[in-house]
Amino acid sequence: MSNKAIIAGSSGLIGSNLLDILLREAFYDEVLILVRKELPIQHPKLTQLVVDFDQLERYSSAITGHAIFCCLGTTRHKTPDRTVYRKIDHDYPLMLAQLAHKNGVEQYHLVSSIGANAASSTFYIKTKGEIEADIQLVGIPSLHIYRPSMLIGKRTERRPEEKIVTGLFKIIDPLLFGGLKKYKSILAATVAVAMYNQSIQTNKGSFIYESDKIKELS
Repeated sequence: MSNKAIIAGSSGLIGSNLLDILLREAFYDEVLILVRKELPIQHPKLTQLVVDFDQLERYSSAITGHAIFCCLGTTRHKTPDRTVYRKIDHDYPLMLAQLAHKNGVEQYHLVSSIGANAASSTFYIKTKGEIEADIQLVGIPSLHIYRPSMLIGKRTERRPEEKIVTGLFKIIDPLLFGGLKKYKSILAATVAVAMYNQSIQTNKGSFIYESDKIKELS
């Protein structure tokens, strides 16, 4: 029986690392990425589907397989309009989960954020908390939610302010232990490995992994 994986957000920091793993490892023999424009990548297992995320239901027939990995996300700098921001971080992942459930997909893996809380007064954290809560109501048999802390990795886009924060975390990380371990910075590649590792398991239910737990799973 063939195993198909779908990635939304394959050009991002976590998604690009995950794509490399899925194409390299033998467990998945088909990888479909949902993209706004085609990526300069070719591989025998890879299919690229250019989609309008505002019209995801039009591509429902393609949303099938063993697991879906949702690595969609944006930043306030890139998307200052809160309505558009919410679409990317909440509406698209939720619609994708609903289509997956309708088509019998067993697993859904969602990248969220540390501190996600639907009751928060901070828009970013509140939005992440709301998508976590809403997606758990969809009914997917195996739902995995990852809450990474500060992500470390090589980005294609320049983020000068992130370089500063990364430097600060090099100083702060050794001071974070015990209950504060989950706030340590984490490599995007580590998150991707954890997502893959959990996807080849057969656990049923809803699971939330804080950043320190993600490291244990990789």
